[in-house]
Amino acid sequence: MALHQSLVSSVDGLLAAARKAEPHTIVVQGHLADVPGFRLAPGQVLEGESSQAAITFATNQDGLQLSTDNTVRRLRLEAAPERRAIYNDTGMGSLGVIRLADLVTVGQVQILAHDKVRSGHVEVAGLDVAAADTRAQGDRPQGFGVYVIQGAFTLWNMQADPQVVITADLIGLSAGRASAPVIGSGIFISGPGFGQGGLSVRRLETGPVYSDGRIAPGTPDVITGGVFTVHGAYVDSVRNLGPVTTYGVNDMVLDNWGQVDRWEAQEKLTSFGPSGIGFVNFGGLNELNVKAPIETFGQGARGFNLYAGTLGRAVFDRITTHADGAVGVQVSQPMGSLHVHRGIETFGATGDSLVKGVVVSLSAIALSIKPGGSVAEVVIAGGVVTHGKGIAPLELQGEIGSLQISGGIRAATH
Repeated sequence: MALHQSLVSSVDGLLAAARKAEPHTIVVQGHLADVPGFRLAPGQVLEGESSQAAITFATNQDGLQLSTDNTVRRLRLEAAPERRAIYNDTGMGSLGVIRLADLVTVGQVQILAHDKVRSGHVEVAGLDVAAADTRAQGDRPQGFGVYVIQGAFTLWNMQADPQVVITADLIGLSAGRASAPVIGSGIFISGPGFGQGGLSVRRLETGPVYSDGRIAPGTPDVITGGVFTVHGAYVDSVRNLGPVTTYGVNDMVLDNWGQVDRWEAQEKLTSFGPSGIGFVNFGGLNELNVKAPIETFGQGARGFNLYAGTLGRAVFDRITTHADGAVGVQVSQPMGSLHVHRGIETFGATGDSLVKGVVVSLSAIALSIKPGGSVAEVVIAGGVVTHGKGIAPLELQGEIGSLQISGGIRAATH
């Protein structure tokens, strides 16, 4: 059934329409500036009349608060980067169905199942967080010796009750710009913890993501991720359809603490900061397929790391690291198969790197199987090459079932 429409072209008209309790569609005409933060009542829809429609919120205020069964589409919503452009009223019993489509924001988009919220479904089909700074958000999930800073887009079921499961379908998410990354994590989805309530996501699909945690050098217990599936997140499919790039200290590019069936990256994964790993897995992952290069430039920034959890099959295009302590591939748990199509190459020597909240010294070995780590099958084309003085291409302290390398195994001579 079509809802009654209220056309608004002034701040007063917008606020008056939002105060109406009954479900209806509020259509924004043009650009409304200096708008106080406001709330949508249950069932209300907020949309732009055209692609030029925009709302700029007043200084030092959060922006649009959702309640339950709200839709927001075809709008640009601008708050200060350190504020929330869109967030939800956690005093409601349910999110209902929240739909976000064809949106651009300045400021975080944060949806929480917290306080009274115990159910709901979230659909995103096109959301670009152009700028955000989430460092002031004090709630941070914790695990493996570190805390995770929230994302420019954050969907988090914080309810520890295992009966509380939030569902979602998330496509068309992007964050930041190459010249102006979001501050904090980029795309962040989480449940409350390991073995507690859950967040069940059918699809998580991202476009370009650029993020910088601005974490102080030497900080051992805080991290971010360009795209981060945190503990308690259960995802059928993750697809990175655009490049994912991180810039700062402890800024992982892709990080999984959750349970993911299939993860595919179609564009390049790049990190520039110390200890910024290309892909790191602590959770459960059935299939990983990285179809573009992983390249890291920071000290201790490994290309791929299986620290904990499980991994069935991993396929990579090419992995390159440039700095001291930046291992190419490091495996610390049993996994199935590891395939690399165009080689593993490292350029660094020995240096410090963050490992589970502790800074340790690592050598930039191309392929390292640590104690307790094993790979049933390793197939690498394009060679395994190190350039750092005294750095071996291979380290085997665990087990490899079968090993096939074409293109040579080479260490630099000095």
